[in-house]
Amino acid sequence: MSDGLKAVRYRCVVLLLLMCVTLHAQTLVRTGDIAVRGLKATDFPRITKLADNIYGYEQLDPTKRGLTANNLIVVTTSGVLVAEGQGTVDNVRRLVSDIATITPQPIKYVVIGSEHGDHMGGDSAFPDGVTFIAHPFSKANLERQAANRRPEQPKTVVPTETVDAKRVLNLGTTEIQILFLGRAHTGGDLEVYLPRENILFMSEVFINRIFPSMANGYPTEWIATLKKADEMHASVYVPAHGFIDPPQVLHEEMLNYRTAIERVVAEGKRLHDSGVPADQATGAGNFGMFSDWTRVGDNAANAIKRVYMELDGQLK
Repeated sequence: MSDGLKAVRYRCVVLLLLMCVTLHAQTLVRTGDIAVRGLKATDFPRITKLADNIYGYEQLDPTKRGLTANNLIVVTTSGVLVAEGQGTVDNVRRLVSDIATITPQPIKYVVIGSEHGDHMGGDSAFPDGVTFIAHPFSKANLERQAANRRPEQPKTVVPTETVDAKRVLNLGTTEIQILFLGRAHTGGDLEVYLPRENILFMSEVFINRIFPSMANGYPTEWIATLKKADEMHASVYVPAHGFIDPPQVLHEEMLNYRTAIERVVAEGKRLHDSGVPADQATGAGNFGMFSDWTRVGDNAANAIKRVYMELDGQLK
């Protein structure tokens, strides 16, 4: 076969693959609920290869029926970094066991992207010697949780290292950036960025097709944080909840998620400025295309309340 024919054949194969990816993205059921996606509990946990030695991990979150809690697994020649934990000891044990099927390398670092229990409640099950990293805001909250822990509850792991803006880790030949792009879901959300692979793990700054959970959030700052993430032009944006879909879908859904928060903020401001009391505002809110998103009934009231608090200067 001539070089010219080989080149034509290669271009045809690439075009076919792109067409398949586009068709899959168009036919995919956009949802955060496993049942609506047509999946079962027995389909989880799932491991998705995102690049060489980089994996996304989806496990069912027992505290939120039908939803996943996700991790980023970075395998290097000098150990493994895991972004985010899981909410239960059993889930972390399974995560550790599944990582061992990928690599014999030990887990060296766990990045606490979110301080909430559904992401770190099982962190005590990680192996001894793991270094936990969090934002100073999250570390302070975890110290308070540890001090108030009841005897029957799992141990709260308090991180020993913090990142308040950016830290670069070099494990073997892999560069890993731990970033704080701004307040969003909490006051201390951390992201993990892999510059060579151009993959950004968003933690709870981005949640795929689940109505924004804003009970501890900073509404307008969250929008700004999502804009910063978009300006990084990552190839893959990995959410902390919801499905780890194809890259094209994830980018579209990250933009949709920002639009959802913008809609919540706009509705909250409209109702606030109209004098509607906060406890009556949810029923009067019009969330448009986001009204049927997963967990809207669980999250809408606190989202509007948080917008009222921001408008009233109560968020510090």
